[in-house]
Amino acid sequence: MSGSEPPVVLIVEDEPDVAETYKLWLQDEYEVRMAESGSTALEMLDETVDVVLLDRMMPGLSGDEVLGRIRDSDSDCRVAMVTAVEPDFDILEMGFDSYLTKPIRSDELHDTVSNLLERSTYDDLLQEYYSLVEKQATLEATKSHAELAESEEYRELTERVDELDDDLSETLGGVEDDEDFIATLRELSNGDEH
Repeated sequence: MSGSEPPVVLIVEDEPDVAETYKLWLQDEYEVRMAESGSTALEMLDETVDVVLLDRMMPGLSGDEVLGRIRDSDSDCRVAMVTAVEPDFDILEMGFDSYLTKPIRSDELHDTVSNLLERSTYDDLLQEYYSLVEKQATLEATKSHAELAESEEYRELTERVDELDDDLSETLGGVEDDEDFIATLRELSNGDEH
């Protein structure tokens, strides 16, 4: 990301009306590119792309497959899954940075892109921490206490978050706004209830 150029957001969405809406919401602050399929998105992905808004359910290459290829590439972009699919424990294996459940609002999309751009300046440890905390908050907002208690994957996630929190406490003096961050994520995850 260069200082004077606006950040580049790549919208990967097979529904043209939805993609156009996201573009209208973001185009005043960002350079917005659009791809209607996973294969087109991969062709458009280069070192200038800062954030990818990736639909999870698309014909052809699914968002999950595109995400895997992005993470296997040299790209250092942040990826938000934007989907109507209710999150399940399978998200723990996915390399996204943020998970938005449709329908989303303009302010939610702006906040997500802004947060991802800020997080792209963090080191790898802090990026992993925030990605895992976001997954934890997403699951906590959509799963019952019983489901969480029964999940080995969730227990391992919680242990890893605690481990990273301890590591960051030693190196950064702690993540000061951890509770605020989690509360904000829960609020975004439950945004339709406002």
